[in-house]
Amino acid sequence: MTSPLHLAVLDDEEDITRLLATYLQGHGFRVSQLHRGRDLLALMANDPPVLVLLDLGLPGEDGFVIARQLREHWQCGLVIVTGRGDAVDKVVGLEVGADDYVTKPFDLRELLARIKAVLRRIVPALAPASAATPATPPSTKRFEGWELDVAARRLTAPQGHEVVLTSGEFDLLHALSDAPGRVLSRDYLLERTRGRDGGPFDRTIDVQIGRLRRKIESDADSPQMIKSVRGAGYLFAPRVDTA
Repeated sequence: MTSPLHLAVLDDEEDITRLLATYLQGHGFRVSQLHRGRDLLALMANDPPVLVLLDLGLPGEDGFVIARQLREHWQCGLVIVTGRGDAVDKVVGLEVGADDYVTKPFDLRELLARIKAVLRRIVPALAPASAATPATPPSTKRFEGWELDVAARRLTAPQGHEVVLTSGEFDLLHALSDAPGRVLSRDYLLERTRGRDGGPFDRTIDVQIGRLRRKIESDADSPQMIKSVRGAGYLFAPRVDTA
């Protein structure tokens, strides 16, 4: 029997963690309820969850700092669930590497759908099987000395070291490198990486592009690989070889 996926819920309100734990356990997950940042860090060291639901409004603690610590030391899904709905907070949350940002009050069914969408990106076994047998996609892409291992979800720099990407950054680079030389709209990239359409003020893709450029461009302020096309979207410039 397959072990249930382990999720962690960090929120200072016990009613919230209990509600989420009960609901998510009812959908087959194992859930750890936490109320302090240090408890989450201890859990990550001893029994790391595959995805963390993180509240930003923790008394005496900065949720953004906790998010940065997660991204620096662990590879897991990260969904911010918070009462802070300001657009600036959302942008900062995505900047520090969150895979999604949900504001309170939330609908439990929508939150579950968002959790599953993130999990499908980071846990390949959860991807739905096609009724027909598709052509085997390339497992490795190479461009400008970089190597993107699609199966292992790993990016290797020309110098030989691994560059850690969030799940959103990986999916974005995967989507861009699937269509080198073509202009891809923000709405297409949002649908490809997050499974949803963007509103007119959704800056998710712009934030992710900025993070990705800082990791792969020699000069993120003058990008040569991921180019902006005014009013249209983004274009991946390098030639991509696949294997």
